[in-house]
Amino acid sequence: MATKYVDIDEEQTHTQRFSDIAEEPCRMLMPIQGYEEKPLVTLEEAVEPIVSYVPDVKRMTYIAKMKCAELSPGKLPLDQAASIMLYSMEWQPSEECLYYVLNQTLRNENREKVKPWFLFLRLILTGLAQLPSKLSFVYRGIKRDMRKEYPEGKTFVWWGFSSCTSKINILQSKKFLGTTGPRTLFTIECDTGKDIQKYSCYKAEHETLLPAARQFKVMGCLSQGEDLYLIQLKEIQPPFPLIELVPIAPATKVSAVAVVPSPPKPMVTNITTR
Repeated sequence: MATKYVDIDEEQTHTQRFSDIAEEPCRMLMPIQGYEEKPLVTLEEAVEPIVSYVPDVKRMTYIAKMKCAELSPGKLPLDQAASIMLYSMEWQPSEECLYYVLNQTLRNENREKVKPWFLFLRLILTGLAQLPSKLSFVYRGIKRDMRKEYPEGKTFVWWGFSSCTSKINILQSKKFLGTTGPRTLFTIECDTGKDIQKYSCYKAEHETLLPAARQFKVMGCLSQGEDLYLIQLKEIQPPFPLIELVPIAPATKVSAVAVVPSPPKPMVTNITTR
C-alpha cells in the first residue's frame, strides 16, 4: 500500500505523537546504552539498519533532508537537523512512522531490539544535545482518564521520546483533546525539553521534544469538570542516567559534509498533500 504524507501546515491532522501516553509501560526497564559508542554518519546511513522496520524510511529521509535544506542556516548540521524533522513526520499507516516504531522499541523490555536504532539515536541525540535546554512548562494530552495510572506522588519513566507543545490552546483543538468526553491534560515542568519548532515538519504545533528515558514525579491531579482532568508532572533526575543524552565518547568517524541529496530517479509516487 502506498504511503500517504500530509503537511500539517495545510491542515492540522497529526496528533498521535502528542497523545501516545497510554503506550508507556510506566515501569523500570534496563537503561538504554551502547548507541553513544557509534560514529556519527549521514542520515541515509543511519536509517539503513531500520528499513525492515520502517519500510518507507528512505523516501521520508529524502523529504526531510530537502525540507531542512530550505531552512535558513542554523546551528545544526544538515543530517542532525533532518533526523529531528524525520522523527516529527507522520504518515499513513501510522504504525509505520519512524517515531512510532522507535518509541515502541524503546518501551520494549528486550534491549537487543534497540541495537538497529543505534546510528539514528546517535544522530538525533547529538543534534538535540546542541539545542538549548531551559526550565519550561509544556503540555501533552490524551482522550481518556489517566488518573488511575498517574496517582499523586508516583515516580515513573517515559521511555520513548515525548512530543509536547508549549501552547496549551493547541490541545483544545478537536484534532487533539477536543472539548467532550474523558480527557487528561498533562502539564509538565521540565528542564531537558528541546524547542524543535524550527526543525519540526509541522511548525504550527510549537513542538518541544523531551528526549527518551525521562523520569517524572506526579505532583498533583485536579478535576476540571466536564470529564477533563489535569495531571501536574515535574521532571526529576535519577541518581544514575537511564540514557546518555550527550555522547560520552568522541566519534570515530566524522559525519559527512552536509550535502543536499540529489533527486532520486523518476518513480511513481502517491504522496499527497492536503
